[in-house]
Amino acid sequence: MACAAFDGPLRSDLEPIGVYRVAERMLTRGLQRLIGKPGQSSTPVGKQLNSHTNECAKIVLELGKLAPAMHRTAIHARAIVEAFPSSFLGLMITEPQLLDAQRVNRSDIFYMHLARTGALTRLISDLLPGRSLVDIFEAITNHDDRAALVCAITSLCVASSRYSSVGDSQGWIILPPRDFIQPWALQLLLDNADSPGEFVWEDAQRPQ
Repeated sequence: MACAAFDGPLRSDLEPIGVYRVAERMLTRGLQRLIGKPGQSSTPVGKQLNSHTNECAKIVLELGKLAPAMHRTAIHARAIVEAFPSSFLGLMITEPQLLDAQRVNRSDIFYMHLARTGALTRLISDLLPGRSLVDIFEAITNHDDRAALVCAITSLCVASSRYSSVGDSQGWIILPPRDFIQPWALQLLLDNADSPGEFVWEDAQRPQ
């Protein structure tokens, strides 16, 4: 398995985090009103999610089938990464404020919009060039199945060396490739970084 993505807070030692992270700040400033924000790892709910995510990551690591981590913002010797589906999706939308998404349905509305407009298909075609893709995105209707698929796409971004990420030593959240992030969102991410090292990306060269 090239990479595994988990929808929850992770850092390199797979121990409790318990602090408000750079990754969370980067996806909150200026972005919250448009696409929502990640939960804080310092809150009771965030701590519980972090604990469950750590346990899930340990189970997957014990299988011994993950590839070595080769990406720039690796948090472990093996390729485990942190995903956050609603931010991943929201950053790819031209005008998210027009979708009138609320906290309870935000990721589903973002998913449906990107499936309907073909953005998810274009992303997969970019990550897997030359492959024949059966476009099934709109056929997936279950919330958890959609989130799992976005986690799988997050893993594929890392395996393809085509991803962006925000964070620091307390963990990195993986985002779409830089050229799939809408200009308004890209500028906010650049503005949010208190240092250049808080926003990192890889853009693998594609054959011409």
